[in-house]
Amino acid sequence: MSEEVKPESVSLYPASAAATPEQEVVCIFGTGDLGRSLGQRLLQSGYRLVYGSRKPHSCGPIPPGAQVMSHEAAAQSTSLVFVCVHREHYDFLETLAPQLNGKFLVDVSNNLEKNMYPEANAEYLQRLIPGAHVVKAFNTLSAWALQNGPSDANRQVYLCGNNPEAKQAVAVISTKLGFTVQDRGSLSAARELEDFPLQLFPEWRLPMRLTVGLTAFFFFYLLTRDVIYAYVNEGRDISFRIMMSLANKVFPSVSLILLSLCYLPGVIAGFFQLYRGTKYKRFPDWLDRWMLCRKQLGLIALALASLHIKNNKTSSFDTTMAWRTDSYYSIGALGFGLYLLLGISSLPSVSNALSWREFSFIQSKLGYLTLFFCTFHTYLYGWDRFLYVSQYKWYSPPGYMLCLVVPSLVLVFKLLLLLPCVDKSLSRIRQGWERTDPENDSKKKSLLA
Repeated sequence: MSEEVKPESVSLYPASAAATPEQEVVCIFGTGDLGRSLGQRLLQSGYRLVYGSRKPHSCGPIPPGAQVMSHEAAAQSTSLVFVCVHREHYDFLETLAPQLNGKFLVDVSNNLEKNMYPEANAEYLQRLIPGAHVVKAFNTLSAWALQNGPSDANRQVYLCGNNPEAKQAVAVISTKLGFTVQDRGSLSAARELEDFPLQLFPEWRLPMRLTVGLTAFFFFYLLTRDVIYAYVNEGRDISFRIMMSLANKVFPSVSLILLSLCYLPGVIAGFFQLYRGTKYKRFPDWLDRWMLCRKQLGLIALALASLHIKNNKTSSFDTTMAWRTDSYYSIGALGFGLYLLLGISSLPSVSNALSWREFSFIQSKLGYLTLFFCTFHTYLYGWDRFLYVSQYKWYSPPGYMLCLVVPSLVLVFKLLLLLPCVDKSLSRIRQGWERTDPENDSKKKSLLA
């Protein structure tokens, strides 16, 4: 015999498919996109799902296998409630304070802009229902991410709250749904979590500013040397070269510098560790921020490198020049191929399938090899041009010479770190060894004596 359905509830699944008593019941207030997607994931993870709605009989489509009740009945059926409604609709929750007393409330709401209200939504909810235990969570995930499951960047659930038991209950559900949990502390961190979805490419700001600055510098530098110089000194108007020829010099120059900037912080970090004799001291904040945006720098560099177009010129045949030209093109093609490999392996869907050793080999070993080939490609482009005075228009070096400064320094510093005596010390430090200070040792001995 099937269980009798209560008058205030509507069963959306047949009696034969009724949930077993062992299934944990979870309640959701709200049947919007996020509420439906979250409910679908909860059902797939083995939970029994109950929706609370103002109109149980006409709440719209919800996942098969769920149950719809009035808010009062739904709140009494479980100890944990997901509040998937906007802040402006929280007023109805005050009337449910007796039913929600002692319950765990998960606030998933967000605002349209920062500082819309004097307090965070989760803090406001806690003030409305002081007897409940509010946890801020799941607000950084979209309905699409919940519906399709955790993948790539949508793997983490940030949560905060004042009650440890409530946070633990939400953490268990998040883990069962396939997400990793990041505990941000007490409920006072709710405003920070609510600001996360409002940020627009925060990790890309520094790389983009650097890219725009370098691009503007090389554009105006080469514009002055190539176009303005030809017009002033030779009376030739070659402004048409701005659209293609000039861009074909700017993009690869900026790309090479950005690629070298991906590996320069690692070299600097190595010298910091050698100087300090330990790996347990924090790097400066500017170096930490730099290292965190290396992926973005690399992807922008790859995009600019893909805009580099082969420029064919017909000239009289010369064996030396033919060797130089073919080597220039072959090294460039090989460097760009490795460039693509670095970009593909940095994609989360690819990097997740690699072991840490495989990923480190591609991004580090092959990364430096890519930098070497691209730098060597530029050196072959310049060849012996630096010997001719005519190349220094208005006493300024050619653009390719400027873009070689940073990558050449990175390669030289990396070679210094690869010297056996240096590499051995650095490897020991990175394995946990610390260099002792003789003065501190003598002080410790005197104190022990």
